[in-house]
Amino acid sequence: MTANRGANGEAATRCLIADDQAMVREGFAAVLGSQPDLLVAGQAADGAEAVRQARRLEPDVVLMDVRMPVMDGLEATRQILGDAASPARPRVLMLTTFDLDEYVYEALRAGASGFLLKDATAAELIHAVRVVGAGDALLAPSVTRRLIADFARQPHPSRPFPPTYGALTQRETEVLRLIAHGLSNTEISSTLVIAEQTTKTHVGRILAKLDLRDRAQAVVLAYETGLVTPGESARLGAHRLTTDAAASVAATLGLWSPGRSTCGPGVWGCKMDTGSQVG
Repeated sequence: MTANRGANGEAATRCLIADDQAMVREGFAAVLGSQPDLLVAGQAADGAEAVRQARRLEPDVVLMDVRMPVMDGLEATRQILGDAASPARPRVLMLTTFDLDEYVYEALRAGASGFLLKDATAAELIHAVRVVGAGDALLAPSVTRRLIADFARQPHPSRPFPPTYGALTQRETEVLRLIAHGLSNTEISSTLVIAEQTTKTHVGRILAKLDLRDRAQAVVLAYETGLVTPGESARLGAHRLTTDAAASVAATLGLWSPGRSTCGPGVWGCKMDTGSQVG
């Protein structure tokens, strides 16, 4: 990625905004550009242009509209994140105007790190870019619930294990299974009777060996390869993933946590209820 300094002298997160509406692009650019640690490197009016700009500018974060002419945001995301020529792939934050269930699975499978509603407040937009830019996933519990429900509801073609899967140790494979079941690092440590720092080390090695961006991608891989199946969710104490269980899954995947402001009115899949953050 090209190194740039923000107004505070620190390295700035470089952003590419892809949306077919000029007003949306300019509005987002104005908001992000007002922050000393964020830099708008470029804009794109359609998916094809977004792919070209991403290859040329090498941004840290791409804000990607789902529906665009020439090439939609899903295909653009696949091409950007699947570009082997890119030394460091950017993180993609999908933009949408309303809840689009049918896009959740495909966007995550393509490698998106989160969803954000276009009517999000300026504070929510800035927070979302910072979270994704830092390497975290930005998903609410309901998104995780819908993702897992999708596996239970629809047959998916079997996905072969990546060539590097064999490099996982037996313990790392056990940890991967527990990640897919939604256990937190603390719960994994308790289950396997190991130190939490050891669990964190295992998780880091799993993501590195399998070339996965985050724990959300680890869940997708585990289900698609058949390493785990939706019916095995009994580890969470229920065969049907309820809202509370979904919150537990999302929290333990590092996608959401009580008191953490990644869930809000502008974050896709979030619902504010009596002042609490729930799915």
